[in-house]
Amino acid sequence: MSALPRPSLTPAFESARRGDRSRVGQLASAARREWRVAPFTARVSVLCLLIFYLFAAASPLIAPYDPTHQYRNLPDCPPMRPHLSAPADWPHGMLFAYPMKMDDALARHFVEDRSRKIWLRFFHRGHFLTTESPDDPCFILGSEGLGRDLFSRIVYGARVSMCIGLVGVLISFSLGISVGAFSGLVGGRIDNLIMRWCEIEMSLPSFYFLLALAAVIPSGMSTVATFFMIVAIMSFIGWAGFARVIRGMAASLRSAPYVEAARALGGSRTRLLMRHVIPAVLGFAAVNASLSIPGYILGESALSLLGLGIQEPASSWGNLLAQAMDPQNIEHYPWVLIPGVFISVAVMAFNFLGDHLRDRLDPANFN
Repeated sequence: MSALPRPSLTPAFESARRGDRSRVGQLASAARREWRVAPFTARVSVLCLLIFYLFAAASPLIAPYDPTHQYRNLPDCPPMRPHLSAPADWPHGMLFAYPMKMDDALARHFVEDRSRKIWLRFFHRGHFLTTESPDDPCFILGSEGLGRDLFSRIVYGARVSMCIGLVGVLISFSLGISVGAFSGLVGGRIDNLIMRWCEIEMSLPSFYFLLALAAVIPSGMSTVATFFMIVAIMSFIGWAGFARVIRGMAASLRSAPYVEAARALGGSRTRLLMRHVIPAVLGFAAVNASLSIPGYILGESALSLLGLGIQEPASSWGNLLAQAMDPQNIEHYPWVLIPGVFISVAVMAFNFLGDHLRDRLDPANFN
């Protein structure tokens, strides 16, 4: 019995597949070219942001312990230094650390216990790097006042602190672009009414208004609901100023020749907005969005630091700094400031990346 002939692909399908491969190759080539011309600060910023978003996406894998588990015998434990083991001990593990024991309970002073070792294992118990036994923790960045692993809480806190900027910018800039472009294109009384409303919102003191709205959030809300409530509040505050800038750009495009030609050919307002006005302002919007994300990160951190944002036992980089509000804690346990380092690095990375995008998208720099 002869085998059935293999069906051949249609020419249209083959050309579409070749077209997809060609577009992917063009995007990869453009990405490599942009990476080569990017300055050192932009490259480092991209790498830092990729690491932070990897923390947020793979928190259960990267965090060595449950962020809510309390080691009551190790409160405010200093960071433990990993050591490379001798080749003869590699069957146990390539890395180990000496456990810490408290020699002064009043001062919470710890010393290394050199009588035994804590072995570290890769891809053990569902974590990238953790200890052989969950009862013998290794605090890479130390522990906080309740004995919880600070590194694990920082990794899980990236879910809130890094995602709130993207979600907030997506909401506020979508609203700002839509309202600003419509107002600038329409003009007249509608434009005047919309801009006066934007000015009223811009006149409100944003941080105090944010505190007042955040205080309305019920204390019994879940972490997810609190997160989206904070995002909604911050987006409601931040869209007005961006809408005014977009309105000015759209008003200047209203009399552009290609917009007048599209209007003369019978194009509706929706078509003019979607095909001509909004695409013309997307470059500025991308730059402004990257420069606005740090504001959302700092706003959430300030709210959580004051106890009005993400509540315990959930973690964000802001509420992890609550212990650093006491100067004595900073003096005796300086590692409680490490979450602030992550906030500073994330903010600077977004600023450096935004500066690079502004330079690359500036029409004056086009050859």
